[in-house]
Amino acid sequence: MAQIHSYLTFNGNCGEAMNFYHDCLGGELSMQTIGASPMADKMPPHMKDCILHSMLKSGGIMLLGSDMVPETGLIRGNAVAMAITCSSEEELRRFYEKLSAGGDATHPLEQTFWGGIFGDLIDKYGNHWLLNYEEHPVN
Repeated sequence: MAQIHSYLTFNGNCGEAMNFYHDCLGGELSMQTIGASPMADKMPPHMKDCILHSMLKSGGIMLLGSDMVPETGLIRGNAVAMAITCSSEEELRRFYEKLSAGGDATHPLEQTFWGGIFGDLIDKYGNHWLLNYEEHPVN
């Protein structure tokens, strides 16, 4: 079965951001620097500590990241968001509180017309998150 995972690109602060997400979401985090990769000799020395690839796995969440900015540069926009469907109200509130720290709680958690609790935020790295919990989800 095919799956889609979020892959975030940073400009030199991927390690910091992925550690922040790990603190917020838990799970297992792995990171490979450019300097520790087979690409090390082909990259400028100032990039040796940059993250070539990182992966955070926490339950059903998989978040990937890198400092490998394309030649066009890093362009942030509002066309993409990470959406987390939480397994409990407690998990939802914990994730929201941690992810919004230092960022902008654009839409605080609230009861919705569809019977769930929903909120969204922009984290301190400029990434948009949508969080939802439904006690009795509609299939």
